[in-house]
Amino acid sequence: MHSKNWKVILTILTANVVMMSAGYTMLIPFLPMYLLRELGVAAEDVKLWTGLVFSVTFLIGSIMAPVWGKMADTRGKKLMAIRSSLGLALSYFLGGLVASPLQMFLVRALQGFAAGLWSVCLTICTSTVPMDKLGQSLGIMQAANITGSIIGPLIGGTLATLVGMRTSFFVAGSLLFLITLIFFLFVPEPPKQPARSNEPSKNYKESIDTDVPLLKRPLVREMLLYVAMVQMVILLIQPVLALYVEELNHSSENIMFLSGAVFSLMGLASALTAPFWGRFGQRRGFYLSLGLATALSGLLACVVALPDTLWLFACANFCYGMCFAGINPSLSAVLAQNSASFERGRCFGYMFSAQQFGSMIGPLLGGAIGTWLPLRSLYFFSGAVLALISVLVWSRHHLKIRNL
Repeated sequence: MHSKNWKVILTILTANVVMMSAGYTMLIPFLPMYLLRELGVAAEDVKLWTGLVFSVTFLIGSIMAPVWGKMADTRGKKLMAIRSSLGLALSYFLGGLVASPLQMFLVRALQGFAAGLWSVCLTICTSTVPMDKLGQSLGIMQAANITGSIIGPLIGGTLATLVGMRTSFFVAGSLLFLITLIFFLFVPEPPKQPARSNEPSKNYKESIDTDVPLLKRPLVREMLLYVAMVQMVILLIQPVLALYVEELNHSSENIMFLSGAVFSLMGLASALTAPFWGRFGQRRGFYLSLGLATALSGLLACVVALPDTLWLFACANFCYGMCFAGINPSLSAVLAQNSASFERGRCFGYMFSAQQFGSMIGPLLGGAIGTWLPLRSLYFFSGAVLALISVLVWSRHHLKIRNL
């Protein structure tokens, strides 16, 4: 079942996701510098504190995500969107007021309770659009998410350079408050489907057995594992990207702007190619798109580690972003096709929980690897993880891929 006004709702969701992602990426790439320059963390301790303030949000978010997902199915998806966006707005405003790393740690803990906006946007999208438009719609949503990640670091880097990093927190909070108003005024609750009705999965022509709980379905568990691994790869590198750019640039001059530009370049590549991956998955099958995207991303992650100059590093990141853009829409589509509408809030709640778990492990593992090994080794490790996912997808689903 889908809404007659699904195109309008998809447009509104797309705008909200752009602002959500921009608000997030205004802050996150520069968090190590914020700890170092604004909160007085010693240089030798910044990697440890970065790992802690990143991971506490993801730990709490992973615990709470299934709770919020179940409430989205029972109390309403729109209500959960308002809860999350308003909570994030508050946490961002508080982040601009903190005076110590411990206070920042507590604010990030609060942010973990508020988290879940991306997953509820996906839930509303997949519960609203027709199933034959699923790949295209998820590709658009992913492109919106990445577009925000392009805009955010540029705005955050510019604000940090001109007026200080604290201003970025207040701007991000304002964006999230605007999202709250848009959800309240313009986004209707998605139509509900009666429980216990089976929906066909167009990926391999089977029905969903809704009598089996989500976490007891092998395919759902497998996709959630991949979601956690992919998110771990992202967060291995993201917290220390500014430090790596500084290392390649051999100077800290304009480092905020340069790291924001490199981060945005990868996002630009992903935004340009995400709709293509969505259409490709819709036509050829999401298992095939997932297998190809992870294989190519794994190869290019290793290529990114090779350059010794900032500009070659940026070009390699652009190519990496083009391939990485196909992973998350494919994972989201497989999960959506293998869950009924009335349980999709829980399904994407579990997906968000898996992402948070991967996000919790990523900074800690990345900080440990970065402490004992060169930072470029993080890219080789990421490439190995992505290659492993590709091998698993091809080995476990090759018959479904051939039959599509």
